[in-house]
Amino acid sequence: MLQDVFLTKEELALKQEVRDFVKNNVSPDLLKKMDRDEIRYPREYVKDLGNRNLLGLRFPKKYGGRGMSWTGEIAALEEIGVLGTALGCAFAMPSIVGEALNVYGTEEQKEKFLRPMLRGDLVSAEALTEPRGGSDFFGATTRAELKDGYFTIKGQKRFVVAADGADFFIVYCNTNPQGKPHERISLILIEKDREGVEAKYLYKLLGTRGGGTGRLLFKDVKVPVSNLIGGLNEGANIFNTMMVPERMTSAGASLGMGRGALEVAVRYSDRRKAFGQKIRNFQGVSFKVADAITQLDAARALTIAAAKSVDAGLPTARRMVSEAKKCATDTAWNVCNLAMQIVGGISYTSVFPIEKMVRDARLIQIWTGTNDIMNLLIQHEFYREILKDANPGRMIEIDAEDADKDDEKVYEDDEMWIKGW
Repeated sequence: MLQDVFLTKEELALKQEVRDFVKNNVSPDLLKKMDRDEIRYPREYVKDLGNRNLLGLRFPKKYGGRGMSWTGEIAALEEIGVLGTALGCAFAMPSIVGEALNVYGTEEQKEKFLRPMLRGDLVSAEALTEPRGGSDFFGATTRAELKDGYFTIKGQKRFVVAADGADFFIVYCNTNPQGKPHERISLILIEKDREGVEAKYLYKLLGTRGGGTGRLLFKDVKVPVSNLIGGLNEGANIFNTMMVPERMTSAGASLGMGRGALEVAVRYSDRRKAFGQKIRNFQGVSFKVADAITQLDAARALTIAAAKSVDAGLPTARRMVSEAKKCATDTAWNVCNLAMQIVGGISYTSVFPIEKMVRDARLIQIWTGTNDIMNLLIQHEFYREILKDANPGRMIEIDAEDADKDDEKVYEDDEMWIKGW
C-alpha cells in the first residue's frame, strides 16, 4: 500500500496491531446493532481500545498515550475507518478532546480526565455546534457567567457525538458577550452527572448510528472555575488548535472507509460473471476501480503530508489540514459511490455493506467544518502564502511575449478613462 513507504517500523507495527484488532476483536453483530440503533453508545469497544493502549496515541506516555506522531495515528485511523464513522469517531474522540487537555489543561485536569480517558474508563465528547450556529462558531449563545469561583452555564448544543454515552463534555461557552467575536469564548469541562445537564434528544440519523449523537441542555449548571480549560475568553485559540485533530481524524478514517468499500467491490467484481466472463474484465468496471485506487492514493499521500506538516510545525500546516479533510472525505464519498456502481443493484440492499458505507460517508463532508468551509480556508491561506512570501520563486509574468506592455495590464476601472470614452 502507498502509505507504507511513509511509515517508520514503529508505525508499521502499530498499523498491523490496529488491523489485527479490527479484524479479530470487533464483532459484526456490534456494527449491525449500532446501525439498527439497538446500541446507544459502544462503550465496551472504547474500553477494549483503552485496555490495548490504542487511544490517544499521540499523547505522552506519562498519561497513558504512546507518544507517537500524527503519521502513526493516521495509519491507525485508516484501519479503524473500515468500521464506519460511528466506531471511527469513538476511536478519534479521545484524540480530539485529549488535544485540549494535553495542550491547555492543568496537571490536575490531565490526571483527573486525560489519563482515565486514555484507559477507556471515561468517555468524552465535544460540544461545539448550536441550533442556530452551524459554522458560526463565534456566535455561540451558550452562556457561562463566573461568580464566586463557579460558572453558571445556560444553553444548548446539538449534533454532539456521545451526548448519550459520555462521562464529560468540553463545551465552548460565551463568557464575554460584549467582547469582540474572538474574545468571547471559553472552553469549560462539564461532567455529565452535574445537576442541570441533560441529553435531551437523540437524532435519528441517515448513517453513523449507535454513537449516541444528540442534543445537550445546560440548565443553570454550576461548574467550578477549576474546570476552565486554558484561560478565560481564550476559546478562539483553543478552537483553532482543536480543528487540527478534528479534521485530521476525519481525513484518516475516511481513507479506511473508501478503501473498505472498494475492497468489497473488487472482490465482488472478481466473482460476478455476466456475458460469460467476470465483470472485472469490462472496462466500464475496471476503469472505475482504477479511478478509485488513484483517488485513494492521492488522498492518502495528501493526508500523510498534512500529518507530517503538523508534526513539523510548518506554517503551511493549517492549509494542508484543510486540504486533507476536504480531499479525503470527498474521495471516500466518491469511492463509496463508485463501489455501489460496480456492485450494482444488490449493493443498494442490506445484503452488502456498501449502502451503509454510502450513508456514513455523506456525513463526513459536513462535520468538523463543511468542505465549503475547507475551500474558504484553503484559498485564504494560499493567498496569504503567495502574497506575503518573503522569498518568492520566479515571477512567471515576465515570460510573456508582451510582458512589458504595462498599459495593457488594467487591474481596476479608471473612472476618468470611462467618462472620456
